Amino acid sequence: MSSLSFKAKNVAAMEALGRRLAEALAGSGVVYLEGELGTGKTTLSRGILRACGHQGAVKSPTYTLVEPYELATATVFHFDLYRLLDPEELELMGFRDYFRADALTLVEWPARGGRLLPAADIMITLQAVKVGRELELRAGSARGEAVLAALAPAHE
Repeated sequence: MSSLSFKAKNVAAMEALGRRLAEALAGSGVVYLEGELGTGKTTLSRGILRACGHQGAVKSPTYTLVEPYELATATVFHFDLYRLLDPEELELMGFRDYFRADALTLVEWPARGGRLLPAADIMITLQAVKVGRELELRAGSARGEAVLAALAPAHE
């Protein structure tokens, strides 16, 4: 599977990349966001959500595990599994209902979901560097390959 690397020098650049990613995803897919605390997973998610039409604040759903957004252009489910103690907690909340073909599902800390989570179309690894963040986007499916192909012309 293919991959692309990006560098975001600041919050504005991270949100702009999120907007481009949202356009390429066109309102559906599964995106995993991996990286240490403070690397920008929620900032990237905010860019995606704003591109889908969300006007309000975007906070990481650390305590609620998932925040649903019913928007004009997409239904987005934003997961943060950082505080998940056991992947079985996902079963109790009916998490499979959130992974729909007609929705965009963003998952921060996907490794904490174990084998219960469906495969990602795009896996994004974020890393803090001296100035800004480095992001590696990897395709995990044919859909992911198409998303990366759509992003490639805008690749800097």
